[in-house]
Amino acid sequence: MSILVTGGAGFIGSHLCEALLDQGKQVVCVDNFDPFYPKERKMANLAPIRKKENFIFKELDILDGHLKGLMSDYSPEGVVHFAARPGVRPSVADPFIYEEINVRGTLNVLEAATNFGVKNFVFISSSSVYGNCPRMPWKETYEPLPASPYGASKLAGEAYVRSYSELYGLNASCLRYFSIYGPRQRPDLAISKFTDCILNKRPIQMFGDGSSRRDYTYITDAVSATLAALRKKFRFEVFNIGNSNPVQLARLINLLEQNLNRKARVKKVAPQKGDLKDTSADISKARKMLGFSPKVGIEEGIERYIRWKVGE
Repeated sequence: MSILVTGGAGFIGSHLCEALLDQGKQVVCVDNFDPFYPKERKMANLAPIRKKENFIFKELDILDGHLKGLMSDYSPEGVVHFAARPGVRPSVADPFIYEEINVRGTLNVLEAATNFGVKNFVFISSSSVYGNCPRMPWKETYEPLPASPYGASKLAGEAYVRSYSELYGLNASCLRYFSIYGPRQRPDLAISKFTDCILNKRPIQMFGDGSSRRDYTYITDAVSATLAALRKKFRFEVFNIGNSNPVQLARLINLLEQNLNRKARVKKVAPQKGDLKDTSADISKARKMLGFSPKVGIEEGIERYIRWKVGE
């Protein structure tokens, strides 16, 4: 069984590729090495799997016209679509590139998938679609209220996936990830950035008073949920993928200090436009329909991450 993974050289995508290869699948990984962060980081993500027999890598942009040729060459039964421009705050500064990559790019992937009879499509969405929805924990039935162009672009991607499911009978799942972390995490994300600051004795910028909460989800739990969505074939479903135990920012910093055995220098700054006060996932639907059950709590997850980080 061949699986196409777009954005497969990224943090989560590379872990998924590795898990699929371990299951004996052929993996066709597509990435364009977008300069959002250094190409060298993505090459390092792929290092453990580049030489595996069933791994095929193609440097390709989802905005160009070569996706259909790729589908024709490898006839994947499933597609997991990670490729996107990430980041809430950068999307406020340049919303147009988010529309181009996250919306039109998704449309290109959907067109290619439906033209070649892909049997299952998994779209990687984000908790950012909820915005500042006042009811918590967030359920998939709640009205999305995106507070940033990034969140809006992900919601638009979900809408396109739904429409292609209706039009062409595409089996599809949208996974709303909640703050995924772990080895290979992107350098711009809080846990990675804060760890680097502590190790290099630079001040951490803490937006707000430290009381904001995030539903941090360890990478292995996110991958297990994604594999489950790929195994099952839903006509169209949306799932929250989180740990369902939000953690305060101040506590997160304290856990990093404990595991690094170093004190952080914290500089409080005003919250940024587009930032969310809290995130919290109701994962009862994913438990029931995907058999999803997160295994790694924040204490164990931070310990695992720091062991990997200091061993680099």
